[in-house]
Parts: sequence; structure tokens; C-alpha cells
Amino acid sequence: MGIVYVSVLFFLANRAKSVDKTSKQYLLGGSNLGALLGFFTIAATLFSTFSLLGMPDFFRVHGIGAWIFLMFSHCVMTFGLIWLGYQLHKKAKNHSWRGMAGFMGQNYGHRFAGIVAFFGVFVFLIPYISIQIRGVAIFLSASFPGVIPMWAWATILVIIMLIYSEVGGLKAIMHSDVLQGVLLLVAIWIIGYNCLNHFGGVRAMFEEVEIVNEALLSVPGPKGLFDFQFLLGSMIAISLMPYTQPQISTRLVILKNVKSLYKMAISLGIFGIIIILPTAFMGMYGAVLYPEFSTSEFLNKTYIGDQTNFVASVVMIGIIAAAISTSDSQLFALGGELRSILKGEDRKMVKYARVGIFFFALIALLFALMSSDELALLARTSFAGTALLAPMILTGIFYDHAHRIRTLPLLTLVALLIFIASLVGWLPHQVTGIRMDLALITLLSAISLLMILFDKIKNSRTQDFS
Repeated sequence: MGIVYVSVLFFLANRAKSVDKTSKQYLLGGSNLGALLGFFTIAATLFSTFSLLGMPDFFRVHGIGAWIFLMFSHCVMTFGLIWLGYQLHKKAKNHSWRGMAGFMGQNYGHRFAGIVAFFGVFVFLIPYISIQIRGVAIFLSASFPGVIPMWAWATILVIIMLIYSEVGGLKAIMHSDVLQGVLLLVAIWIIGYNCLNHFGGVRAMFEEVEIVNEALLSVPGPKGLFDFQFLLGSMIAISLMPYTQPQISTRLVILKNVKSLYKMAISLGIFGIIIILPTAFMGMYGAVLYPEFSTSEFLNKTYIGDQTNFVASVVMIGIIAAAISTSDSQLFALGGELRSILKGEDRKMVKYARVGIFFFALIALLFALMSSDELALLARTSFAGTALLAPMILTGIFYDHAHRIRTLPLLTLVALLIFIASLVGWLPHQVTGIRMDLALITLLSAISLLMILFDKIKNSRTQDFS
């Protein structure tokens, strides 16, 4: 099954292969994305290894509040896609869009804004890419103990991603997303149904969980993670992903028209509910049967040991597909962002971007080998980090005179550095009892609104004087 899947991948890559290595064709897939393909490619980018390997363990360890953490936040994001996505799509279509970083450079009138945008997504997307790679690598290593080490599995995955994306470009990645979306849906529901069937229904499942650990059935959960600040910060970070994470914003811009945008957003909201629900069944299953197991042991037992060989094979291919699809989308998006801030002849700059993708993949591989197994928390950190770009990005999109607010990118860079310092322990994780990420995005949002207000007042007075 693995050989068949990889063969189909390279068939799709070869079919999408284009000799025209320009930004529009290679990095933007021709800029003519329909609603159906748009739905699959964005869904595959959003719901990936994080859903299959991160969320079940999050439910198992922290409880039912994981539904609020991800699903409620995802619904808010869906409405944001309809509301803000329209504005982004309309504005970007009127510019020579190459990436969000380049778009910010244009709107603010200086390259520094684009460099800050690129720095933010680079620093916080690399961990997100790495958890896809690490999640699958530890899963395969646990499933085939002693065959090859975990680092070898991770390296093989990265090589496949690089070859595939290099051959076919963004169009090949989007076509593979259709295959990945179907595999993900099938795999996740087979296991989810089997886990629920073990208890004999939803009511029986919750009754057994209550006996094992009642704290799993309410917030903030047994470890106190799901407090109000965590859930609010997560909702803000996740709902802003379409504008702060380039693998999504680029797909919004290259949609054919606004009608395709609306259809895609509604379909995405429905798909999210369908995908996250069975991960709750898996998590509750693990909470009852394997509460003391490590992440890799729990996943291996749930996905492999407790299933028939055929089901286990389908699930393994689904997990690999999810990791490859999401990781190459994000690596490619980083390459597109790099291209957008480079100045020069287009084909030459695309070559630099392709070299950049290779180095981004190498860095993500090294990070994957060194990071922890807390996949969901690493993903949440990635969401929170890129969310700090939102005030600058939204101001650049919606305020026509963003070029007059030249200090906002600098303040955004300072906020990013402060957040990074808090993550590595150089600064506290909270400020006067408020989470650092929540405090920083609140402060940046207030500053950007005040800057817009003062600029309007100043400009109005200048016009009146004239």
C-alpha cells in the first residue's frame, strides 16, 4: 500500500510538472484555483498529522476541553475566512501577489515589513513542519521496532517531500491534497468508530472515562491546561491562521473568485467537525485503556496493535499522507515567501526560492529530531507565534495608508523576539498574570488601532489646513 501511495504521488507530480518555472506557475499553481480543489488543499493543510497524532493524545491527557481548544476556534476561523478572506482576496488580486511578506513590503512601502513577516513565519512554521515529520517518524519507529532508527524514517519522509514538490510545484501539492484528504477522512473514522464501538456508544464511553478520571470531562482538565487565557489565546491564534500562515493565505488569494471562497469556507467548517470528532473518541479510548502510556505507545496500540492488519495499513498510509501533504505545503509556502521579498529577474529568484526550500527542509528535519513528543502543544506555540504578525498584516491589508505607519513592523519584530525569549526561558511566561502571547497580541492590536486613529486625525488636520 505504501508503494502504491508513493507511486500515485509521483504520478501526480509528473502530471503537474511544468517547464515554466515562474512564480505564477511554479509557486502559485497558475493562480486559478476552483472551490473543490481549494477546499481539499486548505483542509489538507489545516488538518494533518496534528489531527491524527496530536489531537487524540491531547484529548487523552487534557480531556474534553480539547474540543473547545480546536473545534470552536476552527468555527471562528471559518467565519473569519468569509468576512476577512473576501477583503484579502479582493486586495491581493489587484496587486502582483507573490506572497504575504512581499505584499506587506508593498503596502508599508519598505522591505523591512516584508522581512519581519518572513522572519515570523520562518521561526514559527519550522516547529509546525517538524511536528509533522517527528510525529510520523516516532509512529513508524514504534510500529516497526528495530528496523531502522527514528531519524532514518524522518529523513526518508523529507526526501520524498523535496523530490515531489521540486518536480511538480504547488499544483502537484494541491492535487496530492485531494488524495490526502480522502485518506485522512477514511483512516480517522475507521479508528474513531472502532474506539467508540469498544465502549458500545457515546454515553457508555463517557461513563467509563468518569470512573477513570472525572477531571477529563470538564475544563480546565486534570492538568489545568484549558483555562480561560489558554482557550482565548488559542482561539485568536487559530482564527488568524489564514492571514498569518502563508500556506493558507496564498491559497485564498489564488482562488478563482469570491464565490469559490464562500463555498470553500463553508465546506471547510463542515469538514473540521467531521475530522475532529473521531479524535475525541480515540482520546477517550486511550484515557480508559492506556492512561499511563507514553504518546508513541498509546498511538501504536490504538492505531496498530488493536486493529486488523488491513485497517492498520490504511491508517499508516493516511498518517504518512497527512504528514507529507502538510509539510510540503508549508515548506513550499516558505519558499514562496522568500521569493516575494527578493528583487530581481523572476526565474532567477524562483531558483533561489527552490534552494531555500531545501535548506528550510534541512532545518525542519534537525528540529524534528531534537523536539519533544508534545505535538499539540508545539503546534499551539506555532499558531501563537504567527498570530503576533496579525496586527501588522491586517493593518497592511485593510488600511489604505499603511505606508504612513512605518513603526508597526518594528514593534512587531520586538514582540516576536520577546515571545521567543519567553519560550526559551529568558523571560517569564506571564506578565501580571496574563500569558505572554495573549499580552503581546493585545498590546500590538491596541497600538495598531491607535496608530491608525492618530494617522487619520493628523491627515484630516493637514487637509483642513490646506
